[in-house]
Amino acid sequence: MRQAIVATAHKILIIAYHLLRDGTPYLERGGEYFDQLHPETAERDAAIEMTKQIPGGSKRVTLGADRGYDTADFVEQMREFRVTPHVAQNDTNRRSAIDARTTSQPGYAISQRKRKRVEEVFGWMKTVAVQRKTRFRGPEKIGWMFTFAAAAYNLVRMRNLTAQTV
Repeated sequence: MRQAIVATAHKILIIAYHLLRDGTPYLERGGEYFDQLHPETAERDAAIEMTKQIPGGSKRVTLGADRGYDTADFVEQMREFRVTPHVAQNDTNRRSAIDARTTSQPGYAISQRKRKRVEEVFGWMKTVAVQRKTRFRGPEKIGWMFTFAAAAYNLVRMRNLTAQTV
């Protein structure tokens, strides 16, 4: 997928860490699974599948995404799952599916700013941590390298945060 759909970047890293640490079974359907089903909606379909895995409860969650997810069907499905879609509005020559119920909330503006932070993590991992095209094969080795890259990113970030407070 070209864009990550997350509330915050560290949540993705935490989820990946727990999947790798706990050995949680993961059903690999292949990188082209959704593309073969519906190429025009593959990313949205994958997001819906991931959203179904969020544990139920009374607390609503939010989901940030780029404007490619601003469709009436996607927004409606997210609301059915008790997920507030903080999707960037796509109002170029059309009406956005994200209405004032969402955009008037202070959390929406915060989510839009946080999306940039998510892209920074993956950009750093692709360039600095050389994860754009892995040299390793197999879930164990790739998982180890992902964990190592995430830990290195966290160390760099902690260094930068402590330098700001001094």
